[in-house]
Amino acid sequence: MAQLLEVNNLQTHFKTDGGVVASVNGVSFSVAKGETLAIVGESGCGKSVTSLSILGLVASPGKVVGGEIWFEGENLLTKNAKDMRKLRGNKISMIFQEPMTSLNPVFTIGNQLGEVFVHHQHMDKKAARLKSIEMLDNVGIPRADKVIDYFPHQLSGGMRQRVMIAMALSCNPALLIADEPTTALDVTIQAQILELLKALSKERETGVVLITHDLGVVAEMADRVIVMYAGKVVEQASVYDLFAAPKHPYTRGLLKSLPNIDEQVDELESISGSVPNPLNMPKGCPFHPRCPIATDLCKTNAPALEPVNGGASHLASCFYSKE
Repeated sequence: MAQLLEVNNLQTHFKTDGGVVASVNGVSFSVAKGETLAIVGESGCGKSVTSLSILGLVASPGKVVGGEIWFEGENLLTKNAKDMRKLRGNKISMIFQEPMTSLNPVFTIGNQLGEVFVHHQHMDKKAARLKSIEMLDNVGIPRADKVIDYFPHQLSGGMRQRVMIAMALSCNPALLIADEPTTALDVTIQAQILELLKALSKERETGVVLITHDLGVVAEMADRVIVMYAGKVVEQASVYDLFAAPKHPYTRGLLKSLPNIDEQVDELESISGSVPNPLNMPKGCPFHPRCPIATDLCKTNAPALEPVNGGASHLASCFYSKE
C-alpha cells in the first residue's frame, strides 16, 4: 500500500535552563490513504509534539534536530516557512484539542471559515461564504446559514468542534491530524464527532493521525496504533492485535487500567510510579522503573523496536515481548 506520510527517526528537542529535553526521540511510523493511525500514551509522552513537528509548528525553544518527514514524496523538513504555510490547511489539516481557544472570539464563524477558502482556493468573499455554509452543513450543523454569523461563544462545545472539523476539511486535505478531538465533550457528542470523522475519512480517502489517550476512542476509530512512552515508540500493531495480544508491559498496563464490562472488580489496576523526568531519564529501558517484569538487563540496556511475530506488522521494544 502506497504511503501518504512516512516519518523516519524523528527527533524534536527543547533547550531548557536545566538541559536538553528529547521530547520526541527517534519516532518512526507511516500512514496510508484512507487509513487511521492512532498515537496513544500518557500526557507528556511526545504525542502532540510529534504532530506539531509534522506541521512545522514547533515553537522556540523547540526544534526538529533529526529525521525525515515524507509527505507525498517530499521531505517536509527541507521546505521553508512559506511553502509550509501553503501546505497547512490545504493538503495537511489539524484539529486542535480545545476549539474555544483555537477559534478567534472576536470574529464570526463565517469570517474564520471563509478565510480558508479565500487564502487557499482564491475565492471571492461571496463564494467563500456559500462554500462555508455548505461545509457547516456537511458536518451536521443545523441552520448553517444562521450559524455562519454566530460568534464562537454562541455555540456549544460540540458545535465548535464541528466548526473546527469543517475548517480542517474545507480544502479536502490528504492528511488530517486530530489531537484529542473529543476532549471535554460529553459522551453523546463524542460518539457523533467520531462517527463524523470516520465517515469523512472513508468517503474522501483522507489519511488520519489520531492523537489520544482514550483507548476506547482507539478501538472505535483506528486501523493501526503506535504506543509512545517518554518520547519513543514502544509498540506498534494493528488495532486488533494490540487489544488482543499486547506485547509491551506498558501497553498491557494501559489496557488493564480500563474497566471491563464482563468482569466485576473492586479496584482497577494502575501502572505504578510516574513518567520519568525528561531531564533525568533512567538508563536502559525508560519504562523499567515502573515495569513489573524488569530485570537487570532492562536497567542497563535499551531494547530496540523489533518484530514480535516474525513479520513487520507487530513491533515492540521489550526484551521479553516474545515470551
